[in-house]
Amino acid sequence: MHAGTQQVALVTGASRGVGRGIALALGKAGMTVFVTGRASGQGGSTLYGQALEGDLQGTAEAIDAAGGRGIAVACDHADDEQVRELFERIEREAGRLDLLVNNVAHVHDQLIEPGPFWQKPLSLVRILDVGLRSAYVASYHAAPLLLRSGHGLVCFTSSFGAGCYMHGPAYGAQKAGCDKLAADMAVDFEGHGVSVVSLWLGPQLTERMRIAGERHGEQYRAFLEHAETPGFTGQVIHALLNDSQLAQFSGQTLISAEVAARYGITETGGRQPPSHREMLGAPRVQHPARVI
Repeated sequence: MHAGTQQVALVTGASRGVGRGIALALGKAGMTVFVTGRASGQGGSTLYGQALEGDLQGTAEAIDAAGGRGIAVACDHADDEQVRELFERIEREAGRLDLLVNNVAHVHDQLIEPGPFWQKPLSLVRILDVGLRSAYVASYHAAPLLLRSGHGLVCFTSSFGAGCYMHGPAYGAQKAGCDKLAADMAVDFEGHGVSVVSLWLGPQLTERMRIAGERHGEQYRAFLEHAETPGFTGQVIHALLNDSQLAQFSGQTLISAEVAARYGITETGGRQPPSHREMLGAPRVQHPARVI
């Protein structure tokens, strides 16, 4: 990146929760941040009948207040045409892209409920459309802009659920799929200055998690004591983007808490969230064979 050039990011699914926190951290670092959500105004998302606060325009305004430049773009990532138009707008208004955070995912109300997958609504499978397929489509359209920047990063927000049983097969397949997309896209980007990583986040302190915690207190209390804030995740992603040795991580699945320790990133008050590697498993290492 040329000195004085403001870095440009896109964070998908940033009306609230993890995406919003990541976007705000990038804005605080002075970046121009495009953010997407299904509606630009106050949304109607709920969990267990409780309204989830936050909206896309509010995220953009909060990015501005944090010191960056926020640009809200209403986009349904289930609609390929809207996604294509999104990247056309980024090209018109910014002319480049340094960072794509593939975060958007369809999260069903029943996702964390106990029980086998066949006793839950079939619509849980939509996380494979908006969450996995949508990440491929966004990366496809982002590639020309990332290549133009000369130093870019595609980051997938993933989970320990890619390697252990967590919330059922649809969730696990989506997270494992993102890890594999990162590994294989990194091969295609080799030699072009663009890196790709998948990031296993720890439990996130979001409004959705707060509501779930009230409903499943005993189940979530221990995790929440050591949870990460979405802003912490955003700092980790920003540090990766600006690491001169970023290419050495390309194709890997990384654990956010471990990356944070590498860069000296902590939560407010100096708290260092733990890695859950020992409890929940380690990322899969891809075999080096390549069949072209």
